[in-house]
Amino acid sequence: MLSTFFKAKPVIDESSKEWIFDTFAWCMEQLDGDFFQKNSELILPNNSFYPGSASSVEAMADKIFSNTLKYAGMTSWPLKLVSADNFTQKPMPQLIFESRLRGESAKVSSQASSQLSYKVEGQAVAASLDTNIDIAFHSSQLNQPQDLIAYLVQVQAGILVNQHGILPPGGEEVLAQTIDLVSCFMGFGVIFANTAYQFKGGCGSCNNKNLNRQAALPELETVYSLALFCVIKGIDIKPVKKELKSHLYKPFRQAHKEISLYLQQTTNPEHTKLIASTDK
Repeated sequence: MLSTFFKAKPVIDESSKEWIFDTFAWCMEQLDGDFFQKNSELILPNNSFYPGSASSVEAMADKIFSNTLKYAGMTSWPLKLVSADNFTQKPMPQLIFESRLRGESAKVSSQASSQLSYKVEGQAVAASLDTNIDIAFHSSQLNQPQDLIAYLVQVQAGILVNQHGILPPGGEEVLAQTIDLVSCFMGFGVIFANTAYQFKGGCGSCNNKNLNRQAALPELETVYSLALFCVIKGIDIKPVKKELKSHLYKPFRQAHKEISLYLQQTTNPEHTKLIASTDK
């Protein structure tokens, strides 16, 4: 009786847990699990991952954008960062993939004659005449660089999922949440957990919605996805404590323990694939 009384409440409910595991397994199968196993790392919001300075707003934004593309494994994709002042909404081209989806060896080209409808609330994406896919940003977003990184990753993950064309678990109804989870799958879980909740009060200058990304996956589910990434990749959690918002570290630690135990005991064939990936 006492052991039951003192047992900690799970970080998230069972249905959310199942969806996260199912979607991670889908990511491994559909979004280049080989890149995940060999190249993905936990990206932290510090100078180790985003070093240096720049002489202008545009140069700094380009530096952040190029680093984010590299960590996401999408440097071969025809993605271009443009100022919101010069951005025009246009149809999205359908991309053609000759081999893998992500990584330096990925071969990606645009099929200009085919247009892909792409829409994610709060994100500005378009195809330019030279078949680049333009991503708009506001210079004011540099005032909150962690939110800018999260915004860029969210857009890139959205393009990745939509271009791939195979619906994830839950289908279109949870597509926005899936895009946030894919961002965690790509290694940006700490940044996404830190930016999942935005304070809405205060004066206008204290809460500029243009600086914040539009989160779809709730805060605790994002923390759980971060913990799952760390368990699968065998990542030391000490650096997470230093960079994660303080109130999120306790549920992160609990989620890490829950996931580690679950993966040792599960007989779910889709989830055991995640265990196998840690041995490669």
